[in-house]
Amino acid sequence: MTSIVIPAHNEGRVIGRLLDALLADTSVSGPDIVVVCNGCTDDTARVAAGRGDRVRVVEIPTPSKHQALRVGDEHARGFPRLYVDADVVVGAADVRALAGALDRNPELLAAAPGRDIPLTGCAWPVRAYYRVWQRLPAVREGLFGRGVIAVTEPGHARLTALPPLMADDLAASLAFGPGERRVVEEARVVVRPPRTWSDLIRRRVRAATSSAEFERFQAARRAEASEEAREPVPERAPEPVSEQTARTGTADLRALLWARPALLPGVVVFVVAALAARQGSRKAIRDQDFSTWLRDESSRQG
Repeated sequence: MTSIVIPAHNEGRVIGRLLDALLADTSVSGPDIVVVCNGCTDDTARVAAGRGDRVRVVEIPTPSKHQALRVGDEHARGFPRLYVDADVVVGAADVRALAGALDRNPELLAAAPGRDIPLTGCAWPVRAYYRVWQRLPAVREGLFGRGVIAVTEPGHARLTALPPLMADDLAASLAFGPGERRVVEEARVVVRPPRTWSDLIRRRVRAATSSAEFERFQAARRAEASEEAREPVPERAPEPVSEQTARTGTADLRALLWARPALLPGVVVFVVAALAARQGSRKAIRDQDFSTWLRDESSRQG
């Protein structure tokens, strides 16, 4: 049985559209759906429970996505297992496509759907930014930024070994090598972007802060592995440390401009947003504040 775990913190405005898409398949053998309402002060639990018996709702008092995922694991019944953000939309057929891709290829441990980002109603700098962002190699190939990741049971074991990180989707993506993960384009997820420039910057500050936390984690793992390698008789073999990265370099932007010169205004906007995010994240990184979640509300409108 495929299980779906949905952590939800004050997502009463949007979780209904996700659950309706997942429940569009009326088969009684549909996926096992667990919604973990964490620290909610709105009607998220009521909205989710109102979708019927196929949705199991668990409530915890702590507003923590990491804890919600672990509690969801305790209640989920099967594999492949999908972790789905409450503010995206993915349908029953897309879930089947992801599960099928994992079932057919034993080498795959993780999969994610192709992403659709509707830009109607967004400010023009936001539209320009995402036209560039979506074309970057790391963004096209990585499992992050989609709000959905599906894993097999061995893939799940690898995820649960990760520490709680703000960049949970980035860490989950980079936990798997290129041959172990796949973007399944026939499955689709709708990811609504921020509509305003200020909300875009809030999201990018959060991404810059969480990426810095993840890179510190990578550095600590490399140091640990190096220390263990120097031991004359190590008690256990050092675990592999991912050297992958999702950072965008100037070479990526130059290559994009070479292929699509018309994207020059978008590249300028992208660079401005990146610099603003770096500036905005400095205090949090200096203070090691990797828990303050800068949430944009404009993407949850309508």
